[in-house]
Amino acid sequence: MEFLKLLSETPGVPGREELVREVIKQEIHGLFDEVRVDKLGSLICLKKASKTSGSHAPQKVMIAAHMDQIGFYVRFVDDKGFIRVHNAGGFDTRNLSANRVLVQGRKNLPGVMNPAGKPIHIASEEDRKKQFLVSDFMVDVGLPGKKVKELVQVGDPVTLVRDFAQIGDFVCGQAMDNRAAVWTAVRAIQRVKKTSYDIYVVFTVQEEVGLRGAGPATFGLEPDIAIALDTTLACDTPGIPDDQTVTHAGKGVGIKIMDGASISDRSLVDSFVQTAKKEKIAYQLELLPLGGTDAGAMQRSRTGYRTITLSIPTRYIHTVTEMVHRDDLHGARDLLAAWLGA
Repeated sequence: MEFLKLLSETPGVPGREELVREVIKQEIHGLFDEVRVDKLGSLICLKKASKTSGSHAPQKVMIAAHMDQIGFYVRFVDDKGFIRVHNAGGFDTRNLSANRVLVQGRKNLPGVMNPAGKPIHIASEEDRKKQFLVSDFMVDVGLPGKKVKELVQVGDPVTLVRDFAQIGDFVCGQAMDNRAAVWTAVRAIQRVKKTSYDIYVVFTVQEEVGLRGAGPATFGLEPDIAIALDTTLACDTPGIPDDQTVTHAGKGVGIKIMDGASISDRSLVDSFVQTAKKEKIAYQLELLPLGGTDAGAMQRSRTGYRTITLSIPTRYIHTVTEMVHRDDLHGARDLLAAWLGA
């Protein structure tokens, strides 16, 4: 889990994924036949077919795992040194108070994030009922205003900070969406010794702000089959009705039927189900009412592609306490590897 820990704790907001990309490049050294970075910053890696399928050229399979995380950009620094931010990706502001953050300015600055306003001891009843917006939050880096303005400027990235931990049967940390899928892609390819496919693994950028990296990468690669790897909601916690449960943690990798951005190719769904049954890998059929993955952009590139998403059930998505059951993580790895090597 050391690789996943490093991925989870490395900051990479949409548009500033370069540190995560370097972590991946170090881990995959020697694993692929070709590695390059496209103009948007996605890392494109090719593992060539090792066995032939007659006289025809091997089919191309594209696997997309986005490496960005939800975060912020600095939008203003006041004279006292308090920093205001703009979000890059979707946050539930109920989870933002009293968080540690990292400001990537001219030097890395640790800080804390809280909403501006009165402490609860002097707040009125009306103050206490306020629903905060991202624009209400401030970052305090504990330095004088003049010093902060020397080190921080508009456009510097800001990420929430939380240490990676193993909790019971789960791994937990910030940015498990989607570093868990990055881990899955790398570990799956390491297990594929022979394949009849040309496999392109693309660690995409800017997924959290509109699936922006996957579209251009798909357009250039023209794959025969496109597979997105991502997290999905594990709704097995209190307060969620059974009929609204998307997946259960620990019950297996999600084979997506549809979400808010794509509908999976039925033949690919059947193929992955067959492989899971053959290899005795636990799986769940998944339907997510809202939200989407890189599959949404991949499916609609050029004239369209056969597309599917494999999902890793995750509790508390888009918080710094995202939790993934180790069995689901390993199941996603094993299913992808088995399908590619079949």
